[in-house]
Amino acid sequence: MSKTEFTYLNLPSLFYEKVQPSRLPKPEIALLNQALLNVLGIPNNNLPKLLSFLQLADPNPEAQTFAQAYAGHQFGHFTMLGDGRAIIIGEWVQAENLRYDIQLKGGGRTKYSRGGDGKATYRAMLREYLISESMFHLNIATSRSLAVIKTGEWVQREMVVEGAVLPRIMKSHIRIGTFEFARHFGTLNDLTALCNYSINRLYPQLKTKENSAAALLETVMVSQINLICEWMRVGFIHGVMNTDNVAISGETFDYGPCAFINSYNPNTVYSSIDRDGRYAFKNQANICKWNITRFAEALLPLLHTEEEKAILIAKEIIGTFDQIWVNQYYKTMLLKLGITEVNISLCDWVNELLKIMEEEQMDYTNTFLALGNPDFASETHHCSERFSTWRNNWEKYIENSIGLSKAQAIMQVNNPAFIPRNHEVEKALDEMSMGNAKPFENLLQVLQNPYTYNPTFHSYTNPPQSEFDKKFKTFCGT
Repeated sequence: MSKTEFTYLNLPSLFYEKVQPSRLPKPEIALLNQALLNVLGIPNNNLPKLLSFLQLADPNPEAQTFAQAYAGHQFGHFTMLGDGRAIIIGEWVQAENLRYDIQLKGGGRTKYSRGGDGKATYRAMLREYLISESMFHLNIATSRSLAVIKTGEWVQREMVVEGAVLPRIMKSHIRIGTFEFARHFGTLNDLTALCNYSINRLYPQLKTKENSAAALLETVMVSQINLICEWMRVGFIHGVMNTDNVAISGETFDYGPCAFINSYNPNTVYSSIDRDGRYAFKNQANICKWNITRFAEALLPLLHTEEEKAILIAKEIIGTFDQIWVNQYYKTMLLKLGITEVNISLCDWVNELLKIMEEEQMDYTNTFLALGNPDFASETHHCSERFSTWRNNWEKYIENSIGLSKAQAIMQVNNPAFIPRNHEVEKALDEMSMGNAKPFENLLQVLQNPYTYNPTFHSYTNPPQSEFDKKFKTFCGT
């Protein structure tokens, strides 16, 4: 039997504000993730029942709903933040003790809104629904969207647009920025309470460790390395890797200015607010390490009572980052080539291929797909002599090692055929915003089976025109 709990409220009160979601004047369900709702056992027989569950119906004076306080480094600059338009309505606990935060994005004003209206736009919530579901089906740890609910309100941004609420789930919304908040604005007892709560909730196996805070730092570091490697595997650019957007649970969330790479260029940036390329595709590993270093700084008082010794412990853990990254990254990329063994000489296969792809502006997704899928390869354009030479040498290696059929089986589960191409996403959002749901539904259907190439959907593998990609920008959607 599923139930709602509020264990986060056992933390000191500076970590949250109890606040009720804004009531919706004219709610309308635009999208419903029926399969996910059924798996979770969340009531959704009709709109009133779902709205009541989501605390969006009649006011409930006894509601324990709350917004979280946190801080964060945004583009390298520290600032006080908090849930300015997101409200957690509780922790949904299933019989097998799986626990998920249910959060309303666009749920209304909180004391952390900093002058904002606490609302979300319909288009931005549609986009998060689409991308988060795509990431889930790509087998990447992610928040998931339960629905998109039109509010019946108009929201003022650059222009007046429709408003919406996105109920989403995550194992936890605790961020590196939550720990930064505790370190800068709380006491040692507050920081200790947060650390203990996080370990009990997310990593209970660490409770028996001699230095549980150090174990937490190392565990979160490894989970983030694994996550970013998965992003690199599918060509995903998060776009805003601020420390307040780094969940210690190792899940991807906050899909504002994200996008997927087309023509391979490691310097690719789509985010309109990332003017210096801080969060470019190639920089995601370095930023991951930078963010983990901020996490270590926040944890210093818990690593050791003596600051110098605490710093040494932190340095020792972070000192392993580069080697762990190299091992995991090349393991991930070699699997895209059907190679299960990892050594320095084999890593050159990856480096050389990426160099060719960059210089010849080859499509990231389609290049790897064509290598492992003869059906798709027959439909792709003619490749250069340089790439053909690389491919012939690679094929000889594969044939002399595990064999082509085994390699192709490995490649199929690591190389998606279908990703949310930026131009297809924009087209679907444009049509959905005008009341035509079919393109959005079709794209969502294709993205739910991304690793199986289906010639019927071949058009969804086509990259955009180069002019579109050069001019395309993403936005936070706030």
